[in-house]
Parts: sequence; structure tokens; C-alpha cells
Amino acid sequence: MSAITLERIEGNDAGLKAALTEAHLPTDDIEDQGRTFYRAQSSDGRAIGFLGVERCGDDFFLRSVVVLPDYRGQGLGSVLVERAMAGLDHAGDVFLATTSAAPFFTRIGFSEIQRDSVPAAVLATRQLSSICPSSATIMRLTRPLT
Repeated sequence: MSAITLERIEGNDAGLKAALTEAHLPTDDIEDQGRTFYRAQSSDGRAIGFLGVERCGDDFFLRSVVVLPDYRGQGLGSVLVERAMAGLDHAGDVFLATTSAAPFFTRIGFSEIQRDSVPAAVLATRQLSSICPSSATIMRLTRPLT
């Protein structure tokens, strides 16, 4: 599946909400201002996944990365993240929080960091301030995605 494109969608997109719900990812704040979501599509227009990015000052918070069940296990998660990162202006760092996918994100260039080294604007996101459990692993992109 070589031709994957990201189409910007609104947080109220039914496919986004369904995919996040099925993957047990939070949906509480997806319609709040300041979030940008994308539907990843194959060359024939089929949805293969979703992801979101939230700007936090000069930094970014990567969120809601999900590959739909029929497309898992094909390496598409890293392609989705790579495409999303390519669209950022890279003024600052990219952070994320995960309760179950740290090994995946480590393989694609993220490293675990301590909460006290996360910028205040990132900590102030609803994801980190109230939605994600305090036990979530916080990670920062430490090398360019290949």
C-alpha cells in the first residue's frame, strides 16, 4: 500500500470517533479547539487509520494514532506517523502519551521521558492534565523518522 494520503477531518468525524472507541483511545476532547485530525487513506480512497496532532506553543502533541483492524500488522502505523510528522514545521519537539504502545513508538524514534521534563504547554493539554492516567508513558521524538 504505497500511496497513503492524509486527509484533514474534523474532530466530530464519525469514523474517527468509532475507530478511537474501538481501540480504547480517549474521545473526550476530540471536538475541542486546537486539535487537527487526519484520516489516512489508501490510493483507492479506503480509510486505513486516523491520527491527531495538537499544537502546544512551539511543540506538538501526537495523539490518537490508530490503524483500522483490517490493515494492522503491515507497518502502516509508522507510515501514518511519518506522514504526519512531515507536515509539521518542526519548530519544537513532538510528544505523546501512551498506556500500551511504548514499544511501537520506541521503534520509530520516540524515547520515554519523565513528566517533569515535559514543557508546560504540553502538560496543560487535556490529554495529559486530566484524561490520560498518571501511569501513562510520556515520550518525545528523539530522532528523525525514516
